[in-house]
Amino acid sequence: MKLDTLLINCGQLLTMDHETDMVKGESMTILPHIENGAIGFKDGIIAFIGTTEEATVHQAENTVDCEDRLVTPGLVDPHTHLVFGGSREHEIALKQQGVPYLDILKQGGGIHSTVKSTREASFEELVHKAQFHLNRLISFGVTTLEAKSGYGLEKETELKQLRVVKELQKNNNVTIASTFLGAHAIPKEFQQNPDAFLEEMEAMFAEIKEEKLAEFVDIFCEEGVFTIEQSRNFLIKAKEAGFAVKIHADEIVSLGGTELAIDLQAASADHLIAASDEAIAKFGQSDTVAVLLPGTTFYLNKDGFAKAREIIAAGGAVSLATDFNPGSSPTENIQFIMNLAMLKLKMTCEEIWNAVTVNAAKAIHKEGEAGRLKVGRRADVVIWNAPNYQYVPYHYGVNHAHTVYVQGKEVAKGGASFA
Repeated sequence: MKLDTLLINCGQLLTMDHETDMVKGESMTILPHIENGAIGFKDGIIAFIGTTEEATVHQAENTVDCEDRLVTPGLVDPHTHLVFGGSREHEIALKQQGVPYLDILKQGGGIHSTVKSTREASFEELVHKAQFHLNRLISFGVTTLEAKSGYGLEKETELKQLRVVKELQKNNNVTIASTFLGAHAIPKEFQQNPDAFLEEMEAMFAEIKEEKLAEFVDIFCEEGVFTIEQSRNFLIKAKEAGFAVKIHADEIVSLGGTELAIDLQAASADHLIAASDEAIAKFGQSDTVAVLLPGTTFYLNKDGFAKAREIIAAGGAVSLATDFNPGSSPTENIQFIMNLAMLKLKMTCEEIWNAVTVNAAKAIHKEGEAGRLKVGRRADVVIWNAPNYQYVPYHYGVNHAHTVYVQGKEVAKGGASFA
């Protein structure tokens, strides 16, 4: 069989091909890889993996000498708010003056500003804007991601956001998992009756399912937003409607959202900065992935970061994500998140690579197609301008992606995406 593309002289080829579909606890220190590796693609699928010496028996239309560069699976970003209107740079001065977020909300800023802009934007405008940000994500090495709604807070705009995600998936070969986050905040008109708002969001489940607009349902379980009981009832109904579930849990206050996620066997519990020790201990007996978002803590200039070390010590599975959004983490740079994980979450380089590949794929139920290199899987691969896997988290603030392949085709090179 003649290969379409063969990459040779991969200094380190991280296959991430664990025996399990997620790695937990001490297993996160294991990094399956091949020294002086080679990998070949045929019709968008991985057809060969081995050493460069073993690759000499194969012919290829296109042979690429990686010149001892690091080669890995395409990265997985399991938590983004990709589709939104407007931006929020005008709030920076207020934040620097120490104006509390709740006061910014009262002035029409914060999430209310994004909701207004998203409601006013046309479908075409949202597609164009989201494609711009998606290209950026791809340029940093992301080939699989999750995208949430949540800036409509009413039926038509939430559906519009989800339909934009579906359009992006149709127009791009990257894999996008779609999440309905209608319960992202309580809109102004429902401040005195959040239960009625949740009922309106629940009424959308059937239509979302029929149009195949989302795989997951998420909710922001937090003080001043949705209570544990409201979140539980909402997500149980989502599961009954056939959705997998996720939770924005314990970001600011330890309400018990982490325990709820584990009890409901959620795909992931996200944020977790305020998760209690008792909640963290439960991760060891759970397949719920802890998705940590250090970019948000960094951007909001908060003191405490999520307790990655404690979650791993408890035997849990940790993943990392950008939380790309206009208010609290306006970055598409997953590589910077990897650096923050090293510096602020005290994660090892091995743990970090597992967190942005296999565990991230598990967090969005894409473990069967993303996050590892294996014969028969999609050829989503990144060549890095790095001599080894430690270098990418170590050298921060730049884009180390040399070439990004999606289904065996170049979609980004030298930090520029043309997907």
